[in-house]
Amino acid sequence: MIHRNHRLRSHAALCAAAVAIAVLVAGCTGPSPAPGRLVLGTTTSVNDSGLLNVILPDFEGRNNARVAIVAVGSGQALELGKRGDADVLIVHSPAAEQAYLANGSGVTRWQIMYNYFAIVGPGSDPAGVRTAANATEAFARIAANQSVFVSRGDSSGTNTKELQVWAAAGLNVSAFPASWYKSIGQGMAADLQTTFELGGYTLTDEGTYWSLPQIGPGASGGLHILIGGFDHATSDLKNTYSVIQLNVTRVPSINATLAKAFAEWVTSPEVAAKIGNYTVAGHQLFFPDPRRT
Repeated sequence: MIHRNHRLRSHAALCAAAVAIAVLVAGCTGPSPAPGRLVLGTTTSVNDSGLLNVILPDFEGRNNARVAIVAVGSGQALELGKRGDADVLIVHSPAAEQAYLANGSGVTRWQIMYNYFAIVGPGSDPAGVRTAANATEAFARIAANQSVFVSRGDSSGTNTKELQVWAAAGLNVSAFPASWYKSIGQGMAADLQTTFELGGYTLTDEGTYWSLPQIGPGASGGLHILIGGFDHATSDLKNTYSVIQLNVTRVPSINATLAKAFAEWVTSPEVAAKIGNYTVAGHQLFFPDPRRT
């Protein structure tokens, strides 16, 4: 009995020591740090395509972070950065991005990937876009036929590209009658839906188009890619996406540390592979081409 009591007391002492050590260790390490927060201002096409849902969990896990997405046109995203309402940007309006760096709002612009804009419209193609040599000729045919054309009209990268093509064709959109030129001031998905309903034409990024099977590929009476897109690419419709780190001296409130980590991560070989493997209905939406300059 004496030996049994001794063993019990020894066991209790060991348990108490183990508990004390566990408490001491817990007190030293403390609770896990709360996740950091990164606000990503991104063009709607990257978000609407579903790509971010696939790749962002990796960044969040690696950096103990949560990413809040604000999806707007590229012009609006650049303004978010100026105001400090976003920490880092993904945009696709190269001329505006270069100006952004030149005026000191951004400090780096690294290329992530590309795809192609496309002119989509009804299969009947009343303006003969399908046989045009390039986007400029296609737009000229649409204007000559006065076919319905739906413009985003939102200063997005797609809208900026559209206006550049009209200008290259020697045409001024401000002179177009509202009867056939419809500027709606909305995002790409809404633009495509309106184009579908009106049986018209529009300029779209390829990613959003392939992400809307109800009005795009395979849809009864849906919109067709008539020129552009990867399968019918023309050099004047290449669509490049970049990540911009903002100038923390201009906007001290931004999370510059996480923003830098994000820019390095999204241009890494590992993420490039994820981007290249991302498909919708078997169609690759983006082509990775990361370049840090």
